[in-house]
Amino acid sequence: MSDHFVHPQAIVEPGAQIGARTRIWAFAHILPAAKIGADCNICDGVFIENDVSIGDRVTIKGGVQLWDGITLEEDVFVGPNATFANDPFPRSKRYPEQFVRTLIKRGASIGANATILPGVSVGRHAMVGAGAVVSRDVPPNAVVMGVPARVTGFVNADHSGQLKPAGMGGDLAELNATGAALINLHVIAEPGGSLAVNEMAKLLPFSPVRYFVVYDVPPHEVRGGHAHRVQHQFLTCLRGSVHVMVDDGHHRAEVILDSPGAGLHIPPRRWAYQYKYSPGSALLALCSDGYDPQEYINDYDEFLSITGAA
Repeated sequence: MSDHFVHPQAIVEPGAQIGARTRIWAFAHILPAAKIGADCNICDGVFIENDVSIGDRVTIKGGVQLWDGITLEEDVFVGPNATFANDPFPRSKRYPEQFVRTLIKRGASIGANATILPGVSVGRHAMVGAGAVVSRDVPPNAVVMGVPARVTGFVNADHSGQLKPAGMGGDLAELNATGAALINLHVIAEPGGSLAVNEMAKLLPFSPVRYFVVYDVPPHEVRGGHAHRVQHQFLTCLRGSVHVMVDDGHHRAEVILDSPGAGLHIPPRRWAYQYKYSPGSALLALCSDGYDPQEYINDYDEFLSITGAA
């Protein structure tokens, strides 16, 4: 007796690997070399080609075609009529030696009618909005929307919704839970101008040895996307505004830096992004150490392993 369900009007070619308790519904067509994990739900009218790997607990709604070179990791959701491409320069009757690989990582969701162009990676637990066209890699936990898709926010720690920045309905306690902290500087406001003072020995839990300034960032770009092994940072927006998302592997929070009178301390082993730079903004970073490329953690899975959150 089969350990999975195939609707009488579905076609599963001999040789296809189907996991236990997976359900394949009417008019789906699975080619012989496809690999589908356990507890998946393959809805009506889905086509899955040969060189396709699907992890456990994946849901694929109706009208989706998965072509050679596509991998969906565990717990991925694909909305109705989402489109995947695997050839960046298609021509009739011409086939590449190997199709471009596309990877949708664990827990990510692809909204209805979204288009995923070939060769991109959608990070774990990311959310691709309905109708978005994804032409570049999507960071882990990011929410992307639009044509082309741009980062508009990040999902919260339990993946149930989008983070709300502290001060805009968000919870400052969540920021404190990450180990990061907002620090108010001493501001002197006078008719002739204002002065923001950072008495570092009194306000910062580290002694800065390096600084850099980030400016002229297009509003749609995202910076950061790494953690530091031992380095502390203090970020303050000298002009304009910047959103900063901080993640300790267990908690996640977002703040808006929009005044030189306050800044954000980010301790070591915290993943961070800076995005939504306003036009003309300038972000100052004070660092506890000199630049060392070996000190960066650039892979989010490695970061989760280091923090014990994998």
